[in-house]
Amino acid sequence: MTVFRHVLQWISAPMGRRLDRTWRSRRLVQTGFLVTCLFIGWQFVRFIQAVEAGATPLPVRPPGVEGFLPISGLMGLRDWWLQGSLNTIHPAATILILIFLVMAIVLRKAFCSWICPVGLISEKLAWLGRKLYGRNFRMWRWVDFPLRGLKWLLLGFFAWHIFTMPESGLRAFIESPYNRVSDIKMGLFFVEIGRVGLVVLILLVAGSTFVNGFWCRYLCPYGALLGFFSRFSPTRVQRDPVSCIDCSKCDAICMARLPVSQSTNVWSVECTGCMDCVAACPVDDALGVKTGRRKIPVWGFAAAVVLLFLGGYVGARIAGLWENQISDAEYVYRVEEMHSVDYGHPGMDGR
Repeated sequence: MTVFRHVLQWISAPMGRRLDRTWRSRRLVQTGFLVTCLFIGWQFVRFIQAVEAGATPLPVRPPGVEGFLPISGLMGLRDWWLQGSLNTIHPAATILILIFLVMAIVLRKAFCSWICPVGLISEKLAWLGRKLYGRNFRMWRWVDFPLRGLKWLLLGFFAWHIFTMPESGLRAFIESPYNRVSDIKMGLFFVEIGRVGLVVLILLVAGSTFVNGFWCRYLCPYGALLGFFSRFSPTRVQRDPVSCIDCSKCDAICMARLPVSQSTNVWSVECTGCMDCVAACPVDDALGVKTGRRKIPVWGFAAAVVLLFLGGYVGARIAGLWENQISDAEYVYRVEEMHSVDYGHPGMDGR
């Protein structure tokens, strides 16, 4: 028990200095998911190479790669509701987005700050910016406010088309040749990235070194979706006005730039549950994270993130809702035909 207590104390300890203050447990969870994503990516590249070579039987296709198909996942979620059964084209995409929506309701946008590899890379780019320029920069308020609306406009665009699409059109899209190989198209986009894609990627990297959380703050519709569902979460950062010394370190470190020091409870849809404000607070019990009336220790929050994810993943595997039903032969055939007009993006009206 003594060893376990020491391990728990080590995991729950804060790390970093000044604007880099965070929790060791958060970095461990983030790193674990990043390594998992890299392993999935390596497996998927091997799979694509084998498909292009027509070398059956194909190596393992990691279903987790469908986590990078959120549009297909949302379509699958609506189709599941309408049909009563989960599609067999990209079932893992639907399962993963369902897991993250539940996580948002329980733990706010913990996906963004504890799981998403883009979130971790964005944080590291902001850290690099502070090393290079001495600080991160902030947009003028009159520029920042409308820019923050971009991710909500993108979310609205996708949601409008997905949830107003006729049921027949939705099913046609899910079953379409395009959607059947959308994961491979996505993989090839990164493996064989073109000039436009490379320029966009460079701009995003540059923006993230100057502005902390550039992509997450202004452009990520996935984060906006999770933020919407986090409005129903009982979990929030709570400040004790009596203990607070008004040092504003919580405000300075908050990537979402929330006025934590002026709030009793932080309910903003921009809060990702990173708990960095709690790590930066110099006063014990001035800041904490609570669900209802119960205070959550950092190790408990980390455990909840991991257990929610693993619970959904294991449950889906046991229920047979994780692997798709596309055969090796069909993959080889469709990749050979993938550049034909039949594999273009179908119209949103279901044609």
